[in-house]
Amino acid sequence: MPATETPPPAPTRIALVSFPGVRAFDVSVITEVWGVDRTDRGVPPFVLRRTAATDAPIPLRGGLSLTPDRRLSWLARADLIVVPGLDDHVTPAPEAVLDALRRAHAHGTPIAALCGGAFTLAQAGLLDGRQAVTHWNLTDLLRTRHPAVTVVPDALFVHDDNLWTSAGTAAGIDLCLHLVRTTHGAEAAAAIARSMVTAPFRTGTQAQFIEHPTPHADRDADTLAAVRAFALTRLADPHTVAELAAQAGMSPRSFARHFQASTGTTPLRWLIAQRIAAAQKLLERTDLPLPEVARRTGFGSEITMRQHFATHLGTSPRDYRRAFHRTSAGTGVDTPPAHP
Repeated sequence: MPATETPPPAPTRIALVSFPGVRAFDVSVITEVWGVDRTDRGVPPFVLRRTAATDAPIPLRGGLSLTPDRRLSWLARADLIVVPGLDDHVTPAPEAVLDALRRAHAHGTPIAALCGGAFTLAQAGLLDGRQAVTHWNLTDLLRTRHPAVTVVPDALFVHDDNLWTSAGTAAGIDLCLHLVRTTHGAEAAAAIARSMVTAPFRTGTQAQFIEHPTPHADRDADTLAAVRAFALTRLADPHTVAELAAQAGMSPRSFARHFQASTGTTPLRWLIAQRIAAAQKLLERTDLPLPEVARRTGFGSEITMRQHFATHLGTSPRDYRRAFHRTSAGTGVDTPPAHP
């Protein structure tokens, strides 16, 4: 019998929710991540639709405009809904938008809000009794206007009950790439990040960006960058804070303090994040046995690697490989219905 070709994966459907007052930057981020065809670089196909209550062009700040190509009813067919932030963060969203978001959440569709888009989800009542994050400068405003929301002050993004919120501006890119990574794998997210000339993920919190008096130029910045590069080229080694501090010529306490001020996270948490990312790539690209993946990425044992995958990714290395290995027949996502 002739060999049958594996059919290409059905495109994942992304709905961009638009209405007067949404931020042009966030619209651009969503469009850049999901609206560009990168299938020639191994990125799965996406269908991005610009949804709105009417077909009328929506004015954006800076003389731009957005032309919707679907009504809000299309949200019922989306695999993911993304809500941009707002130019004026207290702008009330149209009731039709809020109703559509409530229906989509009740249906179980994941919804992500960038930056001040958390206010839109809060207006819909979707964040009541749940955790959320927004730009650090808007944290008090979100708490005041929506006291039923548990506002997380310093995360880059937060997930609670199929709802995602992100901190300000660049953190929206972090969240969008994270959503690609958790659905389609680290390699797909890395390919998009390379195209955008940005990091595929950042560690730390937005605390590192909160406004404070500008310090003198940090003479240790280059040293810390060199230490991080040193650790990345030797991930298999069992690094300790004391050893990394010695590389920087600092005491462990001083090194840890400068490292957290620079990156927003501790040296060990940063190192674990790098090891997880390296393990993801090996699981996607190679058939190496799991103990060898653990050894090469510095976890030491498959058990330790499995524990960190469970904590940080909510899955096991074996299941991750099954979902995202480049030769796997499946795509790791549910097949959406036909006719985008």
